[in-house]
Amino acid sequence: MFDVKPSPIDGKGVFARAAIRARRKVGELQGTIITRREARRRARMSRRIAIVEFEDGMALDAHDDVCFRYVNHCCTPNTYMRRIAHRVEFYALRDIAPGEELTCDYGETHHEGALPCRCGSERCRRRL
Repeated sequence: MFDVKPSPIDGKGVFARAAIRARRKVGELQGTIITRREARRRARMSRRIAIVEFEDGMALDAHDDVCFRYVNHCCTPNTYMRRIAHRVEFYALRDIAPGEELTCDYGETHHEGALPCRCGSERCRRRL
């Protein structure tokens, strides 16, 4: 259903093999549930961060996810993340064409504004 391949945004990206209709669930991020403290320790030691924090002090470390960990940030994304309990699901914000890269607005990140954004959107905020 998806291809992971080089992305014009950054590193690898996730690309749709078939059309995806707006508001449909695209998939779910897989990983290990860890404490927020451990998540931040791991984030400091990693160049590429694949961690989503939850409000209850826990986090999902998705470094071993083979697909959705490669959804790149975009300031005008085509998907959004929905956090439910300790799950992270992706939903289409609009119709997504075959071959299109899946993107998501990361919001606040462990990069704390230090990482330049490379999304190429006309409304790019320039930093993550």
